[in-house]
Amino acid sequence: MTKIAPLYLEDLHVGQRFTSGTHQLDAAQIKAFAAQFDPQTFHLDEEAAKTSFFGGLAASGWHTAAISMRLFVEAMPIAGGNVGAGGEITWPLPTRPGDVLHVECEVLEIKPSQSRPTRGMVTMRNQTFNPQGEIVQLMVAKMVVHRRPQSPAAG
Repeated sequence: MTKIAPLYLEDLHVGQRFTSGTHQLDAAQIKAFAAQFDPQTFHLDEEAAKTSFFGGLAASGWHTAAISMRLFVEAMPIAGGNVGAGGEITWPLPTRPGDVLHVECEVLEIKPSQSRPTRGMVTMRNQTFNPQGEIVQLMVAKMVVHRRPQSPAAG
């Protein structure tokens, strides 16, 4: 994947899309993340997971979110960093061992700030897909995005 220069508010437009690279998930990654951050049996134990709500080992939604964030940041590097300002996240399907995830992002809204002229708010829809093309995570988020710095006026 080609590295993208950091993006400013002026570089974005409604309807613009970005597609990430991929990340392959395996059982060891799922269990390691769960052991540290979400120690539930359906994330840690394949046998116990078979009789769970998920019917098999499933990644924590927070693990899927962390992977999605990494892919998003690489696909859409915002100047000054990808600073979140709230949003909604859902996990319509579990992420499984062997899944190769990718993220598709779309700019939904751009609102330049009236009170802070050096930045604006951008609303994004980020969908994380498994290899079957199914959405395993949907996030609609607001982000603070800086405007391109103005060069000093020639004097």
